[in-house]
Amino acid sequence: MAHVCDICGKGVMHGQNIRHVHSGAWALRAPRTKRVWYPNLQPVRAVINGSVRRIKVCTRCLKAGKVKRAL
Repeated sequence: MAHVCDICGKGVMHGQNIRHVHSGAWALRAPRTKRVWYPNLQPVRAVINGSVRRIKVCTRCLKAGKVKRAL
């Protein structure tokens, strides 16, 4: 699947952009548009089951050292 971390399974998140809610009277009438937040995925060459494979890993997993990188 695209946009999914192969280690932890983090994927896309869906939500809404809400424009000009800084005005109190417009809080309920402000237009809402759908949008998507994507995880910060990096292609990495990693050792998996003794073989080198290219996987997509989120930066949180990279910083935590959950991936054994191939040199």
